[in-house]
Amino acid sequence: MAGRIKDEDIQLVRERARIDEVIEQYVTLKNAGGGSRKGLCPFHDEKSPSFNVRPSVGSYHCFGCGAGGDVYKFLMEIEGLSFVEAVERLAAKLGITLRYEEGANTGPRRDPQQRPRLLEAHREAGAFYAAALLSSSDAEVGRQFVKDRGFDQAAAEKFGMGFAPRGGEALVAHLKAKGFSDEELTVGGLAAKGSRGLYDRFRGRLLWPIREMTGEIIGFGARRMFDDDRVEAKYLNTSETPIYKKSQVLYGLDLARRSISSSSQAVIVEGYTDVMACHEAGVTTAVATCGTAFGEDHARVMRRLMLDHDAFHGEVIFTFDGDEAGQRAALKTFSGDQQFVAQTYVAVEPRGMDPCDLRLADGDAAVRELVASRIPLYRFVLDNMLSRYDLDRGDQRVDAVREAVTLASAIRDKSKVDELLREIAGRVGVDIDQVRTAHRTRPAMPKAAQPIRVSSTTTAPDPAEPSPSLVSFGAPQFSDEREALKAVVQHPHLAGDLADDLDDNDFTHPISRGLWQGIQAMDRPTAPDSNWLPRLADSLTDDDLKRVLAVAAIEPLRAREGNTAAVVASVIIRLQLLTTARRIDEVKSKLQRTNPIDEAEVYNRMFGELIALEQQHRQLRDRSIGVDVPS
Repeated sequence: MAGRIKDEDIQLVRERARIDEVIEQYVTLKNAGGGSRKGLCPFHDEKSPSFNVRPSVGSYHCFGCGAGGDVYKFLMEIEGLSFVEAVERLAAKLGITLRYEEGANTGPRRDPQQRPRLLEAHREAGAFYAAALLSSSDAEVGRQFVKDRGFDQAAAEKFGMGFAPRGGEALVAHLKAKGFSDEELTVGGLAAKGSRGLYDRFRGRLLWPIREMTGEIIGFGARRMFDDDRVEAKYLNTSETPIYKKSQVLYGLDLARRSISSSSQAVIVEGYTDVMACHEAGVTTAVATCGTAFGEDHARVMRRLMLDHDAFHGEVIFTFDGDEAGQRAALKTFSGDQQFVAQTYVAVEPRGMDPCDLRLADGDAAVRELVASRIPLYRFVLDNMLSRYDLDRGDQRVDAVREAVTLASAIRDKSKVDELLREIAGRVGVDIDQVRTAHRTRPAMPKAAQPIRVSSTTTAPDPAEPSPSLVSFGAPQFSDEREALKAVVQHPHLAGDLADDLDDNDFTHPISRGLWQGIQAMDRPTAPDSNWLPRLADSLTDDDLKRVLAVAAIEPLRAREGNTAAVVASVIIRLQLLTTARRIDEVKSKLQRTNPIDEAEVYNRMFGELIALEQQHRQLRDRSIGVDVPS
């Protein structure tokens, strides 16, 4: 039970606490004229800033959702505090000692000094750990790690790095000597209770202090340094405490917040050393999550800092390791892309290096270039989608387009949809009208949370290829192959030189190809030969091929007009025309996917091949209408 805070103290705290300075710890504010300031409301999702703050009168109001009040009301809403707790927190920040009226009880409440005490304990712990890293003999391995990762002492001090002594009770002894209780140390996550009393939460580990936006230490991230560490996890983070909520915390945000706000850009990396490497390289907008995936709460924090709405087109750039796990992490962020109006980008180092490794290998400029080389997230997803298909095959190109156009519904700026469709056409190697048609008739966009298969950067998976044996040889698409086989089987002496020009590539079904290979292995007669079919049948070992041969030997040719020789010739030439047309489409598709500047030699070779194929196609077409057809 506690007494009521004196009214004059409540008023004193209200007058001393500038409302815009308090709110700016949570929301980026910009001058709006007339002494007021505005930003995105932290209490509801919006695309335009309707949240107004008037420092001169100490109030805020959102014209979108109606939220409003004074500095106490803001803290109560944003942090979930009671009125008394809001007053006590501000008083602690301002160094004001509150007085309570005796006898006026307000009911049970949390210790008003808990948060200030926990923050103070973490400040002391941070200083203790930093001193240990600087001078402790145990910490030599930590100092070497810092050096090996490309950081000097100044960088370690800038980020407040520290080292937890191996003994396991040094921090507890230090903090208890400073007057902190067992409960404060355990509640704050700095110590744990065992059978022999309290022991340090972190032992023999290199530490990074995790700070809230105001710069206060609220937790630590700890890296394993010794092989005999009984905790095998490479990284340990402070558990959830009254002051530390990992879903709302971003490492490095205290250093990056002003750069993020001024540039409307945020770079999301994966680890503590990656944040350090980026900042040391000049990318001062870098932050990282703390042992959890980037989630909705993190996104809300970033949106408020970036003033992320339609009038401010910022950038959120995710960097990931180049391995398959990193690519999967990048694709997972696709499900959260709609949380930003800002364009979301991905930067992946081709060799699989994270920013820290990249800085070590190639220097600061390489880190900056990595961020500058970012690609839109939708393009990264498109790359992974297309990697599943063999784009040299017509059926696979159709399937690739069908899947790729579903990305269009994820593009927030609808004016950019056609640009995406053109990009799909170029990447797949098809005509833009085909892509637009597929887009108009596309099914609903699947939820981004559904799994998207990712290709490894080292070994691409086999294309999702339907088994040809599942498609009947009697299907309409194989009619020309069937006709050509009937012509050669029934009239081998008339097929002549035209049949010699056929090869395995003219037959796309396993059955037709197998039968053709059997025919090729035989000497075709130059005159009618009654023994030709029995010899061919005897040479085949596959029962399916024998059954197809039996049908091909007796089924009449589809064409009825003209003499037999002309019919046989026209059937074979038609199959060659189809093959040549298919090859032309394949080469055109490859040409569309080839950069004529960067790959000039390959491009010119394919262009020459295309010209030759088109000439061959014209010659075959001329023959098909009667030129040089044998009689």
